Amino acid sequence: MSIRSVMLALAFAIPSHAFAQTSAVNQVVGTWRMISATIDPGGENTPAYGDEPNGLLVFTPDMHFVEVLTDANVPRFASDARGEGTDAENRKAMSRSIGFFGTYSVNEKGEFSGNRVEGATFPNWVGSVRTRDDLTLTVDGDRMSERFRRPEGTEIRIEWRRVK
Repeated sequence: MSIRSVMLALAFAIPSHAFAQTSAVNQVVGTWRMISATIDPGGENTPAYGDEPNGLLVFTPDMHFVEVLTDANVPRFASDARGEGTDAENRKAMSRSIGFFGTYSVNEKGEFSGNRVEGATFPNWVGSVRTRDDLTLTVDGDRMSERFRRPEGTEIRIEWRRVK
């Protein structure tokens, strides 16, 4: 049997749903810059990452993502050594930033349908899976709106602009 015959046999053996994620244009693929972020505990719209939120969200074509969100106004540590911050410095930095990465999926329309966190600066998120029930990303041209609901019900809303 020739290599070509084997390749054709394998191609026809793969179920059609395996190609579902590539049947439409992936709407989220690319790099996105955070332009606003609010948290809504009890009906308040509080800045989630301070008055100057700073963050990037990258979706790769091979279905991986990385997201880093920070507050641009967190003060620098007194020490230039990363592991030598005071308790107060570490607490402020941890509470005003998050970084995580993993894999994501899109549906047959190319719309975001969920993710799985493989690593995070908040260890409790590692291994978590989010579906559209927990996390929605809605793309409108070069803008994307994110809504994330924490397990206790608090909603976080982030607005993104595609980086060109």
